[in-house]
Amino acid sequence: MLFPPTLPSQLRQTRHLVVFTGAGVSQESGIPTFRDALTGLWAQFDAEQLATPEAFAADPELVWGWYEWRRGLVLRKEPNAAHRAIAELAQKVPRLTLITQNVDGLHERAGSRDPLSLHGSLHRPYCSTCGRRHRLPDGLPDLVEGGARLPPPECSACGGLVRPGVVWFGEALPGAAWEQAEAAVCECDLLFSVGTSSLVYPAAQLPHQAAQSGAQVVQINPASTSLDSVCAFNVRGSAAQVLPELVACAWPAV
Repeated sequence: MLFPPTLPSQLRQTRHLVVFTGAGVSQESGIPTFRDALTGLWAQFDAEQLATPEAFAADPELVWGWYEWRRGLVLRKEPNAAHRAIAELAQKVPRLTLITQNVDGLHERAGSRDPLSLHGSLHRPYCSTCGRRHRLPDGLPDLVEGGARLPPPECSACGGLVRPGVVWFGEALPGAAWEQAEAAVCECDLLFSVGTSSLVYPAAQLPHQAAQSGAQVVQINPASTSLDSVCAFNVRGSAAQVLPELVACAWPAV
C-alpha cells in the first residue's frame, strides 16, 4: 500500500473533494512536462521563450507551428489510469472540484466534466484581437518539423490572428476559473495535490489556502516539494499508481 491506511476511510467520508493536478499526471501518458527540455523536432528551442505574448507578436507563424505540434502530440496520446481514477472519484464522492494546470484535455477525454483549467487549453484557441473563439478543424494536425512556421488562422469576425488558447508567461489566469478555484479550496474538507511541482504561482497557492481554511491536504507526488510541510499526508508515488489503488481501497468491489 502506497498511502496511510486511514486515507481510504477519510476519502469515503469527504463531503467536498478538490483534486488539483499538474503536469506529472499527464507525464505518464507520454506528455513531457513543460519544464523538461524540448526533445525531438523542436529540441533547438526553449519552451519558455516560445510561450509569451512577445514571442507571438514577433513571430506568430513560429509560435502557432509549435502549438500545433504540441496539440498533435497530445491528441496522439491517451488518458492514463490517474485521469480515469479522478473521473471515477467524481461518481463516488458527494462533490468533486477538479482544478488543473494542464492544457492537454486528457481529463475531459477520461470523462471528467468541466474541470477548472487555470492555464487554458490547447484545444480552444481564440482571436488575439477580439477574443472570439475559433473552431479547429477535425482530425489530427501534422507533427510539423522543428521550427516549421504555420500561418495562424484569421478570425472570422474581425480578421485578427487566432492565438493558442493557453495562458502565457506574463498573462493573468482566466478570472472566472480562478474565482471558482479559490472558492472551492476554501469550502472543501479534503484536497489532493497530484503531480504538481508546487512552483507555478498563483496556482501553487491553492493547497495553502485549503489548509488555512481547515481542509486536509494530501500530496501525491514521486518527489518532495515545497508543499510537504503543509500536507497531512505526503504519498510518494506516481498518480497512475496511487489513485487507482486508493479508489479501490476506499470502495472495494463486492
